[in-house]
Amino acid sequence: MALQEVHISSLVVHVQPAYLAAVKDAILQFPNTEIHGESEEGKIIVVLETENQGYVTDTIDKINNLEHVLTTFLVYHQIEHFDSQSEDDA
Repeated sequence: MALQEVHISSLVVHVQPAYLAAVKDAILQFPNTEIHGESEEGKIIVVLETENQGYVTDTIDKINNLEHVLTTFLVYHQIEHFDSQSEDDA
């Protein structure tokens, strides 16, 4: 029985408000990213769903290095484990 895991993380990204739309577009270019909220002050809520923790930290670094991003920080990280064999195969 092979166990797999999924990492669910949420981030808050603070950007210069004038560049909110451009930064949102850039963030959505990264695989497994979703935007679940934003504010006029330039804060974006990003959710990642990935297979490993390395992708989470790499994505945080990439987002933080985007032009006009002031800061990116991890708010939530959960790891779910599941059996990769479906019930139909049992």
